[in-house]
Amino acid sequence: MLNIARSSYYYQPRSLNQQIRDADLLDRIDHILCGFSGYGTRRVTEALKRQGLLVNRKRIQRLMREHSLLRIVKRSWVYTTQSQHSFRRYPNLAKDMIVTAPNQLWVADITYIRILAGFVYLAVILDLFARKAIGYALSKTLESELTLSALRRAFQDRQPPEGCVHHSDQGVQYACDDYVALLKEHKFAISMSSKGNPYDNAFAESFFKTLKYEEVYLWEYRMINDVLTRIPFFIQEVYNKKRLHSALGYKTPEEFESEHLNQNALCFSVT
Repeated sequence: MLNIARSSYYYQPRSLNQQIRDADLLDRIDHILCGFSGYGTRRVTEALKRQGLLVNRKRIQRLMREHSLLRIVKRSWVYTTQSQHSFRRYPNLAKDMIVTAPNQLWVADITYIRILAGFVYLAVILDLFARKAIGYALSKTLESELTLSALRRAFQDRQPPEGCVHHSDQGVQYACDDYVALLKEHKFAISMSSKGNPYDNAFAESFFKTLKYEEVYLWEYRMINDVLTRIPFFIQEVYNKKRLHSALGYKTPEEFESEHLNQNALCFSVT
């Protein structure tokens, strides 16, 4: 018999153990990024935590950097605002507003999605409390019916109380008589960004950046039907229900809103 300790027989070098653990962790990271390609190291860390893995973010950053999994963010602004009109322009009511519950502040904006034959335009309304997309519409034109359709959908889904603030840019689609009349019919307060400043509506712009990097840029939309299929799925099933949001404590919009409503219901029943 060789004079070798039993522990030495089963010993594996530390570097090999670390390599195996890194490989397993990298597989989990890759699986997360398959569903959410726009996730950075913070969201990946939170997603792993939900799986029961408490991993140092620096380690995740190292693995993602070594395997070229870190996203590259390009910052650019594309203007869809048509602000050369004679309709009334409203003051910015949302600038210093503190939102504490759903249906206090809605923000609205428009972006474009490229297809082979041109563009498809997307109008979205977000409830700022949970960053939840509550109304949207798609169209091949920038006519006012695009934004009206998104607004009607939000009203139908939310049944908001009087006094909610609706914030948008000064584009003709939001300042036109039909749109303003619909807001006033539902007793909304109307708020608009200052002219030519996209940062005044930064929350909507952030949503569009997420949409572009985690959905639009990953697909080659050929026809409008491709957009009509993929975009609603992303908004309803991915963004609202699955995507972790840093501003919400790495919860999804639906989780964050549901927890708030449940807590309020519990407080009401106790009192």
